[in-house]
Amino acid sequence: MEAAGPPAALRRLLDALYGGAAALAAVFMVALLVMVMLSIVGRQLHFNLPGVDAYAGYMMAGAGFLALAHTLKKGEHIRVTLVLNSLSGAPQRALERCALVLATLLALLFAFYACRLAWQSYTFHDISTSNDATPLWLPQLSMAAGTIVLAIAFIDELALELRGRRVARAPEEALRNE
Repeated sequence: MEAAGPPAALRRLLDALYGGAAALAAVFMVALLVMVMLSIVGRQLHFNLPGVDAYAGYMMAGAGFLALAHTLKKGEHIRVTLVLNSLSGAPQRALERCALVLATLLALLFAFYACRLAWQSYTFHDISTSNDATPLWLPQLSMAAGTIVLAIAFIDELALELRGRRVARAPEEALRNE
Protein backbone atom coordinates (compact mmCIF):
# COMPACT_ATOMS: atom_id res chain seq x y z
CA MET A 1 0.00 0.00 0.00
CA GLU A 2 1.42 3.37 -1.03
CA ALA A 3 1.89 6.07 1.53
CA ALA A 4 -0.28 9.14 1.22
CA GLY A 5 1.67 11.98 -0.31
CA PRO A 6 2.92 13.11 -3.69
CA PRO A 7 2.98 9.66 -5.37
CA ALA A 8 -0.54 8.83 -4.19
CA ALA A 9 -1.77 12.31 -5.06
CA LEU A 10 -0.17 12.09 -8.51
CA ARG A 11 -1.76 8.67 -9.08
CA ARG A 12 -5.18 10.06 -8.16
CA LEU A 13 -4.62 13.05 -10.47
CA LEU A 14 -3.57 10.85 -13.38
CA ASP A 15 -6.46 8.44 -12.85
CA ALA A 16 -8.83 11.44 -12.72
CA LEU A 17 -7.32 12.73 -15.98
CA TYR A 18 -7.87 9.40 -17.72
CA GLY A 19 -11.36 9.07 -16.27
CA GLY A 20 -12.23 12.66 -17.19
CA ALA A 21 -11.10 12.14 -20.78
CA ALA A 22 -13.19 8.95 -20.93
CA ALA A 23 -16.22 10.78 -19.52
CA LEU A 24 -15.76 13.52 -22.12
CA ALA A 25 -15.53 10.81 -24.79
CA ALA A 26 -18.87 9.47 -23.54
CA VAL A 27 -20.37 12.97 -23.87
CA PHE A 28 -19.07 13.08 -27.44
CA MET A 29 -20.70 9.68 -28.09
CA VAL A 30 -24.05 10.97 -26.84
CA ALA A 31 -23.62 14.08 -29.00
CA LEU A 32 -22.85 11.80 -31.95
CA LEU A 33 -26.08 9.93 -31.30
CA VAL A 34 -27.98 13.23 -31.18
CA MET A 35 -26.42 14.34 -34.50
CA VAL A 36 -27.30 11.05 -36.20
CA MET A 37 -30.85 11.15 -34.83
CA LEU A 38 -31.27 14.75 -36.02
CA SER A 39 -30.08 13.73 -39.46
CA ILE A 40 -32.52 10.81 -39.60
CA VAL A 41 -35.46 12.82 -38.31
CA GLY A 42 -34.60 15.64 -40.72
CA ARG A 43 -34.69 13.30 -43.68
CA GLN A 44 -37.96 11.72 -42.56
CA LEU A 45 -39.66 15.09 -41.98
CA HIS A 46 -38.13 16.72 -45.08
CA PHE A 47 -36.07 19.45 -43.45
CA ASN A 48 -32.34 20.02 -43.61
CA LEU A 49 -30.07 20.92 -40.73
CA PRO A 50 -26.85 22.20 -42.31
CA GLY A 51 -23.67 20.67 -40.95
CA VAL A 52 -25.25 17.80 -39.00
CA ASP A 53 -23.22 15.19 -40.89
CA ALA A 54 -20.00 17.15 -40.36
CA TYR A 55 -20.73 17.54 -36.65
CA ALA A 56 -21.41 13.81 -36.37
CA GLY A 57 -17.93 13.25 -37.79
CA TYR A 58 -16.40 15.74 -35.36
CA MET A 59 -18.12 13.99 -32.45
CA MET A 60 -16.95 10.57 -33.62
CA ALA A 61 -13.34 11.74 -33.90
CA GLY A 62 -13.51 13.43 -30.50
CA ALA A 63 -14.93 10.33 -28.85
CA GLY A 64 -12.27 8.11 -30.38
CA PHE A 65 -9.29 10.28 -29.47
CA LEU A 66 -10.47 11.14 -25.97
CA ALA A 67 -11.01 7.46 -25.11
CA LEU A 68 -7.48 6.35 -26.12
CA ALA A 69 -5.73 6.84 -22.75
CA HIS A 70 -8.49 5.22 -20.70
CA THR A 71 -8.52 2.27 -23.09
CA LEU A 72 -4.74 1.91 -22.72
CA LYS A 73 -4.89 2.02 -18.93
CA LYS A 74 -7.63 -0.64 -18.88
CA GLY A 75 -5.55 -2.98 -21.06
CA GLU A 76 -8.04 -2.89 -23.92
CA HIS A 77 -5.73 -1.80 -26.75
CA ILE A 78 -5.02 -4.47 -29.30
CA ARG A 79 -1.60 -5.97 -28.70
CA VAL A 80 0.22 -8.60 -30.69
CA THR A 81 1.93 -10.64 -27.99
CA LEU A 82 3.09 -13.66 -30.00
CA VAL A 83 6.80 -12.82 -29.62
CA LEU A 84 6.41 -11.35 -26.13
CA ASN A 85 4.68 -14.46 -24.79
CA SER A 86 7.36 -16.73 -26.26
CA LEU A 87 9.94 -15.05 -24.03
CA SER A 88 10.27 -14.99 -20.27
CA GLY A 89 12.30 -13.23 -17.61
CA ALA A 90 14.76 -10.53 -18.59
CA PRO A 91 14.29 -10.79 -22.39
CA GLN A 92 10.53 -10.41 -21.99
CA ARG A 93 10.97 -7.35 -19.74
CA ALA A 94 13.48 -5.85 -22.17
CA LEU A 95 11.14 -6.31 -25.12
CA GLU A 96 8.22 -4.88 -23.13
CA ARG A 97 10.32 -1.85 -22.18
CA CYS A 98 11.46 -1.32 -25.77
CA ALA A 99 7.86 -1.48 -26.94
CA LEU A 100 6.82 1.03 -24.27
CA VAL A 101 9.66 3.40 -25.17
CA LEU A 102 8.72 3.27 -28.86
CA ALA A 103 5.01 3.68 -28.09
CA THR A 104 5.76 6.63 -25.81
CA LEU A 105 7.88 8.32 -28.49
CA LEU A 106 5.17 7.75 -31.11
CA ALA A 107 2.49 9.07 -28.76
CA LEU A 108 4.55 12.20 -28.06
CA LEU A 109 5.10 12.72 -31.77
CA PHE A 110 1.40 12.21 -32.45
CA ALA A 111 0.48 14.70 -29.72
CA PHE A 112 2.96 17.27 -31.04
CA TYR A 113 1.61 17.09 -34.58
CA ALA A 114 -2.04 17.05 -33.45
CA CYS A 115 -1.43 20.23 -31.45
CA ARG A 116 0.50 21.74 -34.34
CA LEU A 117 -2.36 20.95 -36.73
CA ALA A 118 -4.93 22.62 -34.46
CA TRP A 119 -2.66 25.64 -34.03
CA GLN A 120 -2.07 25.96 -37.78
CA SER A 121 -5.80 25.68 -38.46
CA TYR A 122 -6.38 28.46 -35.96
CA THR A 123 -3.59 30.62 -37.38
CA PHE A 124 -4.64 30.16 -41.01
CA HIS A 125 -8.38 30.45 -40.23
CA ASP A 126 -9.09 27.06 -41.82
CA ILE A 127 -12.78 26.28 -42.03
CA SER A 128 -14.70 23.16 -42.88
CA THR A 129 -15.49 22.65 -46.57
CA SER A 130 -18.92 21.45 -45.51
CA ASN A 131 -21.84 23.90 -45.52
CA ASP A 132 -21.38 24.50 -41.77
CA ALA A 133 -18.08 26.42 -42.27
CA THR A 134 -16.85 25.49 -38.79
CA PRO A 135 -13.36 26.71 -37.87
CA LEU A 136 -11.41 23.46 -38.03
CA TRP A 137 -9.33 24.13 -34.93
CA LEU A 138 -12.43 23.62 -32.79
CA PRO A 139 -12.98 19.93 -33.61
CA GLN A 140 -9.22 19.42 -33.80
CA LEU A 141 -8.92 20.40 -30.14
CA SER A 142 -10.45 17.08 -29.09
CA MET A 143 -7.86 15.23 -31.18
CA ALA A 144 -5.04 17.29 -29.66
CA ALA A 145 -6.36 16.79 -26.12
CA GLY A 146 -6.84 13.05 -26.63
CA THR A 147 -3.33 12.57 -27.99
CA ILE A 148 -1.82 14.61 -25.14
CA VAL A 149 -3.61 12.46 -22.57
CA LEU A 150 -2.52 9.31 -24.45
CA ALA A 151 1.11 10.49 -24.38
CA ILE A 152 0.81 11.11 -20.63
CA ALA A 153 -0.65 7.62 -20.19
CA PHE A 154 2.25 6.05 -22.09
CA ILE A 155 4.77 8.02 -20.01
CA ASP A 156 2.92 6.79 -16.93
CA GLU A 157 3.05 3.17 -18.13
CA LEU A 158 6.75 3.48 -18.97
CA ALA A 159 7.56 5.01 -15.58
CA LEU A 160 5.63 2.24 -13.81
CA GLU A 161 7.41 -0.42 -15.87
CA LEU A 162 10.85 1.02 -15.15
CA ARG A 163 10.05 1.17 -11.43
CA GLY A 164 8.73 -2.42 -11.48
CA ARG A 165 5.23 -1.36 -10.46
CA ARG A 166 3.38 -1.84 -13.72
CA VAL A 167 0.46 -4.21 -13.62
CA ALA A 168 -0.10 -5.80 -17.01
CA ARG A 169 -3.85 -5.68 -17.38
CA ALA A 170 -5.75 -8.29 -19.29
CA PRO A 171 -9.02 -7.36 -20.93
CA GLU A 172 -12.15 -8.00 -18.87
CA GLU A 173 -13.25 -10.75 -21.22
CA ALA A 174 -10.98 -13.78 -21.46
CA LEU A 175 -11.70 -14.43 -25.13
CA ARG A 176 -13.09 -12.18 -27.78
CA ASN A 177 -14.88 -13.74 -30.71
CA GLU A 178 -15.77 -10.72 -32.75
